[in-house]
Amino acid sequence: MAEIRQLFARNRAWALDQTTQDPEFFERLSRLQVPKYLWIGCSDSRVPANEIVGMAPGELFVHRNIANVVVHTDFNCLSVLQYAVEVLKVEHVVVCGHYGCGGVQAAMGHSECGLVDNWLRHIKDVYARHRQELESLDTESRAARLCEFNVMAQVQNLAMTKIVQHAWDRGQRLSLHGWIYDICDGLIRDLGMRMDDRSQVPEIYHVSP
Repeated sequence: MAEIRQLFARNRAWALDQTTQDPEFFERLSRLQVPKYLWIGCSDSRVPANEIVGMAPGELFVHRNIANVVVHTDFNCLSVLQYAVEVLKVEHVVVCGHYGCGGVQAAMGHSECGLVDNWLRHIKDVYARHRQELESLDTESRAARLCEFNVMAQVQNLAMTKIVQHAWDRGQRLSLHGWIYDICDGLIRDLGMRMDDRSQVPEIYHVSP
């Protein structure tokens, strides 16, 4: 319980520090949030979304899960996406993975991890699509490259959703981005994966306007 009480003590210290620096901080924060970005990232505790892009609370709408996966059966992720796009009117959705991702590394192996194996199956599917290139690399490079391929696959999955395609059909400004974060140097790298309209989506995945 001492460790839990310490969290409350840290919270009080943080709140006091915020109001000391900016007396109107919490009053301003309590107003309607108007973020321009939805961040879909990994649950890894070493990747704090707001901090690594230098944004304050309220400036970034965030969804996190193991290995930053976007799948069409995850109603949690899709609900966040719908709210961000249709209510908050975000202009950018960023999928940000990171090197050294434990979920990606687990997906490369064959050990049974329990319930999470069902989730990691999505990353194994990404591996299978890029098997030839991945297996030409050494183990460390292979894991890093799969982290990148996984991000790019999730951006494509976003573009296949009705939520995103309907937003584009409405003429709503919405861009999808694939980035990766390096825990070793604290820098984000753009993977060059950007999608801005349904013309970039294979026709078989198009939904009715």
